[in-house]
Amino acid sequence: MPDLEYRKGVLLAVCAYVIWGIAPLYFKLLTQVSPLEILMHRVIWSFIFMIVLMQFIGGFGRLRLVLKHPKQVGVLIVTSVLIAANWLIFIWAINNDHMLDASLGYFINPLFNVLLGMIFLGERLRKMQWVAVSLAFIGVLLQLISFGSIPLVSLALAASFGFYGLLRKKVNVDAKTGLLIETALLLPVALGYLLLTLDSSATSMLVNSLNLNLTLIAAGIVTTIPLLCFAGAAVRIPFSILGFFQYIGPSIMFILAVKLFNEPFDMEKGITFGFIWLALLVFVGDMLTQRQKRRQVSNG
Repeated sequence: MPDLEYRKGVLLAVCAYVIWGIAPLYFKLLTQVSPLEILMHRVIWSFIFMIVLMQFIGGFGRLRLVLKHPKQVGVLIVTSVLIAANWLIFIWAINNDHMLDASLGYFINPLFNVLLGMIFLGERLRKMQWVAVSLAFIGVLLQLISFGSIPLVSLALAASFGFYGLLRKKVNVDAKTGLLIETALLLPVALGYLLLTLDSSATSMLVNSLNLNLTLIAAGIVTTIPLLCFAGAAVRIPFSILGFFQYIGPSIMFILAVKLFNEPFDMEKGITFGFIWLALLVFVGDMLTQRQKRRQVSNG
């Protein structure tokens, strides 16, 4: 039975990261809609989808428990702003031909998480982790010095998702309850925005084609399904193993950007990506070494 659960966990992790990797294909269907408007629909339909889902799979008991703790709700207010910012930057990047920047952001994210762990959780970095973080920093610094630009979109995605993950770790609320509360907190803003722009919007649901409306509604599914897969994987396989799968998403994005959407992969991006990939090789190599050492200790 444990082996079966482990295999289920691996399958769910792969599903989560593959869906996150191909998500840009969905947002490319909505290029005629402004990123802010897509974000508002994403909030509304994610909230509705979570309510319907929790009617079937349960979870309202946990929701009531969280709502009794104002501190937890306070942290979730901050995480709701962070995830909304992350979604908005991501949608803008995809629909303005910056998919490579989005891919780079999610490649940087694990290294950024290590740095956050050191600063806010008192975690000590091992030598090879310092090497990995330094290589990533050099990659960004070289882009700044050589080309006079900073990958702002990439860094904003990595930072917003990194701080989001850090606070969600601190608040210790399960994925589906957390997402429901976050979308509920953002719901008044989303509904208000769509109602206020009903007359001026180029894509009002009252006059949209059925296809466009259904595509907007699908934002709820695109958002919640991978998150639930991730949550299911997290309870079945060790977090360190789960970490290896996180490179599936940005790798798919990178391939889509270069091969399908012909985004230019020039010298500037090549150098930055090269250093980040080298940093990730060092980072993953260190993780594998440490895992092997722990296994030897437990067996010995």
